[in-house]
Amino acid sequence: MPNTATRLINLIMLLQKRPNQKAADLAHELGVSVRTLHRYINMLDQMGLPVYSERGPQGGFSLVRGYRMPPLVFSPEEAVAVYLGVSLVEEMWGRVYRGAARGAQAKLDNVLPDEQRHEIAWARRALLATGMHRTNLEALAPVLEKLRKAAREHRRVHMTYQGKEKRQPSQRDMDPYALVHRWGWWYAVGFCHLRQELRTFRVDRITGLTLMDTLFNPPTDFDLRTYLDSEAGTQPLMTVKLRFQPQVAQVAQENYTAWEKVEKQPDGCVEVTFAAPTLEWAASTALAYGPIVEVVEPAELRQLVSTWAEAILQRYSEAR
Repeated sequence: MPNTATRLINLIMLLQKRPNQKAADLAHELGVSVRTLHRYINMLDQMGLPVYSERGPQGGFSLVRGYRMPPLVFSPEEAVAVYLGVSLVEEMWGRVYRGAARGAQAKLDNVLPDEQRHEIAWARRALLATGMHRTNLEALAPVLEKLRKAAREHRRVHMTYQGKEKRQPSQRDMDPYALVHRWGWWYAVGFCHLRQELRTFRVDRITGLTLMDTLFNPPTDFDLRTYLDSEAGTQPLMTVKLRFQPQVAQVAQENYTAWEKVEKQPDGCVEVTFAAPTLEWAASTALAYGPIVEVVEPAELRQLVSTWAEAILQRYSEAR
């Protein structure tokens, strides 16, 4: 809920935007009663802000002509950076922070000088960050809202979680320390009371979530970035090498961000190396390129891709 200071700032902006506004209209904009609105006007007067009122059908509250709140001192590039940051919050969080993000944009539009506003208008047309989620963000919003509330208020949650390798979902209590977005997915990091250790849970695999009344105290030495770095370092990875034939070598080079190493061979082939968490994950990557790629190593991956390919051929042969 907005506090008094925030409402006073919003009231100044409303008065600055248009003179002779009725008390009832201002109260409606601020979400307060007319009586409270008059109290806010008196507070502004005591603070020395030049607010005056005129009676009559065309009258209302106004700021003294020429009075302006000091503009935020931003260069055009800084103003764009702030706008892009606000836009990114809305893209990442959806409805969880949509109202706050749009409110911040409106305030920027209201107080920035014309040069910065024109630069932001250009950025709105020409600079866009989208497609960051690998799942439906709107469907995740209810769970994200509860997790954000639980992490903010240090409240334990009870959840139904469908693990990747599990046929049946598990029931567990968790103390959520933080929410993380990476690799296109949302994750909750917290202490799992079922496993009695710090764990990471993919939010789209949480099929039920209830906020509990039990409170918890996060460890004072918990650092999210340090935890994420250590988690990545302990995840077992295998090294995979694929070979692209000369006629399709450009495909490998165009996707260079997916590889740790790209090596062009004397015969024109391109061999790429990358780290994979599981054989199945590596096989899926290899098969995504169809017949234009060959697995060089490891041998067990070559065998798995061959097995899958034979099964695929058998299934489509039966369909014919």
